[in-house]
Amino acid sequence: MKRGDVTYRRGPLRRRTAASLAAVLAAAALASGCGIRTTSVPVDAGAAPSRVPCRLSSSDVATRSPDSVSVTVYLVCTSQLVTVDRPVAATGTDPVVVARALLKEVQQAPPANERRAGFTTAIPEGLRVTRARDGDPAGTVRLSSQPEDLSAEALAQLVCTYAENETLVTDGSVVLGGPGDYPPRGYLCTSQTKSRPGDLATPDAVLLD
Repeated sequence: MKRGDVTYRRGPLRRRTAASLAAVLAAAALASGCGIRTTSVPVDAGAAPSRVPCRLSSSDVATRSPDSVSVTVYLVCTSQLVTVDRPVAATGTDPVVVARALLKEVQQAPPANERRAGFTTAIPEGLRVTRARDGDPAGTVRLSSQPEDLSAEALAQLVCTYAENETLVTDGSVVLGGPGDYPPRGYLCTSQTKSRPGDLATPDAVLLD
């Protein structure tokens, strides 16, 4: 265009600047319309917070009667093994009686107060404890299923629960066998067993002489 005798021309630089500005404004409008909040730095929101406490409040802890004893069992919570104390009738020192009582506790569906805290169990309902056989190592617990056939979480739960009772511990391990002709094996409850039960094929096993 002209002003007086002087002619002004729009050069390529001015046209590119105007086009870039228009593109920026369009992108900002699109982001605003989609509800996206623009930011000049990356934001790391971190891991999602856990919604379950994995522990019981004092009001949820069961009261122990005078003729009962408190036992510790392991349940699953947020993919880990966590202890819960439960009152049971006194069982004496017979390994089979003790093993059956503990299996019953860890096998049953957690009551409402434990479910609210996030606890579950992986032990199958049909699992049973049977008598040891002649020649089995002292303290052997025979199960109605081969221990290795249980899920990793179920076997870890059972091993760690039994490891809390000295009646069922032989040389630092829990000795388990199944209904087949396979010899019993010793199992260890380690920190890795508790923190990652589902990632392990079986808890650490010890071959017995």
